[in-house]
Amino acid sequence: MSLDPMTIAEAAQLLRDAEASGRWIAPLRETFPGLDADAAYAIQKLNTDLRLRGGARLVGAKIGLTSPAVQKQLGVNTPDYGVLFDDMGYAEGLPIPTANLQQPKIEAEVAFVLGRDLDLPNPTIVDVIGAIDYALPALEIVGSRIADWNIRLVDTVADNASSSAWVVGTSPRKLGELDLRACAMTISRDGEVVSTGTGAACLGNPLNAVLWLARTMARVGAPLRAGQLVLSGALGPMVPVEAGKSYTAHIDGLGSVTAVFE
Repeated sequence: MSLDPMTIAEAAQLLRDAEASGRWIAPLRETFPGLDADAAYAIQKLNTDLRLRGGARLVGAKIGLTSPAVQKQLGVNTPDYGVLFDDMGYAEGLPIPTANLQQPKIEAEVAFVLGRDLDLPNPTIVDVIGAIDYALPALEIVGSRIADWNIRLVDTVADNASSSAWVVGTSPRKLGELDLRACAMTISRDGEVVSTGTGAACLGNPLNAVLWLARTMARVGAPLRAGQLVLSGALGPMVPVEAGKSYTAHIDGLGSVTAVFE
């Protein structure tokens, strides 16, 4: 579909209305047949710009679709990205209002905080390693404004890569202390293990995901900046969130992080 401004605006409004009302919508690919990835990112950017003009603060970016299994499910062979706002972050251990979430599911990730800009036109993995200040364990709460999570690539891209909320641990680790490819991950719900994985599940290594993001954001004219948070993608299967439960992710070398839901 061509990037018709009226179509972009209409689709973006549907997503905003769904979030405000809690009434989830039909897949955008069905409402707007022929919608392509470029149009979906334009929808995402329109809603991002509106949030920023409304006073929200951009604090980083997230990478989605880093699992080959999920890529196969959605019929794609590349990750996608979304942006992170300040009001999406919750402090570890404090209750997260489930009313603020959208059909929430949770996944464990390695978070990175940048110490330098990644604004080179084609950064290398060495540039990425040099730009990262430290890593943290993270839980991303993903959400979908699309009813029943009936999504394909264009639906999740337009919906800010199905972002909802995030929690990070508070004990930073330097990259030299970590084996990110081999690190094992578990998520426990009130003490019961509900998801497992390793760093290799995230594009072979979470740093590969950051490299993809750095190159992509530089190409679209929105390079990653010093101080920003990067959520690098799931290390294992996501799990539906149950109200009143707590979820703890443990990642070898990084420690643990807990999200508690009202």
